[in-house]
Amino acid sequence: MQLVVARIGRAHGIRGEVTVEVRTDEPEVRLGPGAVLATDPPGTGPLTIETGRVHSGRLLLRFAGVSDRTGAEALRNTLLIAEVDPEELPEDPEEFYDHQLMDLDVVTEGGVEVGRITEISHLPSQDLFIVERPDGSEVMIPFVAEIVAEIDLEEQRAVITPPPGLIDDRAVASARDAERDEADDGAPDDASDEAGGAR
Repeated sequence: MQLVVARIGRAHGIRGEVTVEVRTDEPEVRLGPGAVLATDPPGTGPLTIETGRVHSGRLLLRFAGVSDRTGAEALRNTLLIAEVDPEELPEDPEEFYDHQLMDLDVVTEGGVEVGRITEISHLPSQDLFIVERPDGSEVMIPFVAEIVAEIDLEEQRAVITPPPGLIDDRAVASARDAERDEADDGAPDDASDEAGGAR
């Protein structure tokens, strides 16, 4: 099974290093020196990682055969793809591979449907679930213990306990708009002129 583990960003320096947007929970395994990765677009690879280091919170990689800035820039926006055994599981039972989480149904502890996980975004501070709601909109849910109460792979669902405003921000905004409209209705007709008409 093929799994996207990173996306190449901009070149760093003049010796062929590139920044990468990590898309795996195990960069030390998937993106270590010696790893051979397929690419999208396919013609760019396969790429063999020669060196890797962290600089200012970002992972920098250098690939075999890429020794200057021009070669590094040519790799920009390339996806790095690892071959993963679909039966393989992380050692920590509290950790999951991205492919295990994709397409899980997201529900609240009260059973309210939120949507479906369509992407996992790996940020320096935390991971985010990108969840597509039934109406086609998206909501970002931090993958932290305080919010994600349970990952049930058998039932193919993620149970969350969202804080106020996380998934109902539109409802909150609508309520505020309604309150503002009511306040405007109660104001004198010339109040907006005195305020310069700005909203």
